[in-house]
Amino acid sequence: MINALLRNGILISALLGWFLAQAVKPFIHYSRTRRWNWGLWFSSGGMPSSHSALMSATTLAAGLFEGFDSSVFAVSFAITMIVVYDAAGVRRQAGMHAERINRMINEIFAGQPINEKQLKEVIGHTPRQVIAGVFFGMAIAVIVWLLFMAAPK
Repeated sequence: MINALLRNGILISALLGWFLAQAVKPFIHYSRTRRWNWGLWFSSGGMPSSHSALMSATTLAAGLFEGFDSSVFAVSFAITMIVVYDAAGVRRQAGMHAERINRMINEIFAGQPINEKQLKEVIGHTPRQVIAGVFFGMAIAVIVWLLFMAAPK
């Protein structure tokens, strides 16, 4: 079973796309702010979109390994479109709402300690973060495919 999983290029592309996109977030944050934030490795949101990287890597790998005329590619593509739309659309708007609500709470209770837990604001992605995630995932899929093609059979 483990051997079968290790030979599954689509699965490896998907997992690497997600894992590596998450792993580079603290480094990208540091390059912009000169402050480390290791919590970004385990959080949603940020640059690049790991959701977009995961699904783009899966979809391109499905096309490369199974064929762009396969059902696997078609289903992956459809799911990728939903995930990318959600990452840049619905989840981004939810984050903007949380940011606005937090600002309102802070204005209402300025100077007073409050027990209200702030809402999580970084749950969605900007279009730039989503596009970066898409290209990141596609690069991972191509690298994995090339490695599989070069491996002895």
